[in-house]
Amino acid sequence: MAFKVVVSNKAETYQMEVDDTKALNGLVIGDEFDGGLVGLDGYTLKITGGSDKNGFTMKKDVPGTRRIKSLLTGGIGYHPKADGVKRRKTVRGNTIADDIVQINSVVVNEGAKPIAEILGAGEEEEE
Repeated sequence: MAFKVVVSNKAETYQMEVDDTKALNGLVIGDEFDGGLVGLDGYTLKITGGSDKNGFTMKKDVPGTRRIKSLLTGGIGYHPKADGVKRRKTVRGNTIADDIVQINSVVVNEGAKPIAEILGAGEEEEE
């Protein structure tokens, strides 16, 4: 199963699919990895989150690949309508495994070429 990797660079966001899931398995939220794994040579990316095949979000303070029901007061996974409201929600652990579908990342170090040029985006807009 392929990962969808969402790369954010300042105000621009790009999404790409990665078939090599073994290279990213075991990485944790906050880890940095080489952008060459997703086709962005010369870039360094940092994992900021993600979601699994059922849509449950990854939470940084939950260790491992497990899914748990946690009592949340806000933040990732739950946004209460009023102050002081708590709710038990299911969240995914902070480690990437085969169940993860989407990985969110941000650019830490840029490469020589812009991402749009590497991916070929924007060519239709120039015409």
